[in-house]
Amino acid sequence: MSEPTRIPAPDGVAPAAQYSHVVAATGRFVAVSGQLALDEDGQLVGAGDPAAQARQVFENLRRCLAAAGAGFADVVKLTYFVTDMAHLPALRAARAAHIPEDRLPASSAVQVAGLVRPEFLMEVEAFAVVGA
Repeated sequence: MSEPTRIPAPDGVAPAAQYSHVVAATGRFVAVSGQLALDEDGQLVGAGDPAAQARQVFENLRRCLAAAGAGFADVVKLTYFVTDMAHLPALRAARAAHIPEDRLPASSAVQVAGLVRPEFLMEVEAFAVVGA
């Protein structure tokens, strides 16, 4: 696969600081289900701590991508589900540890009333495209 094409600001669309408006790629599509702040034993990591939960969520995403032969460089779209928009800076910091600012994927952020259990503050899903 060639490097995905990232278009942070298409003509006539306001620039985005925290994501790319458009990412185009050719290859094998990989969808990673929403990941929560659970360790490998299914225990919550970071009760009440958005930063700790975000780090665990991105570690889980990394492991899921690796299982499919992918990495964060292959991610073309992230979707964030948060119980409070105030958690977005923690998610951005965790993302920055894995994805450089010049390679930001397309993204959506949605505030939700709740997740599968009340102690979860966020969930993140990923779409990636990897070479065949």
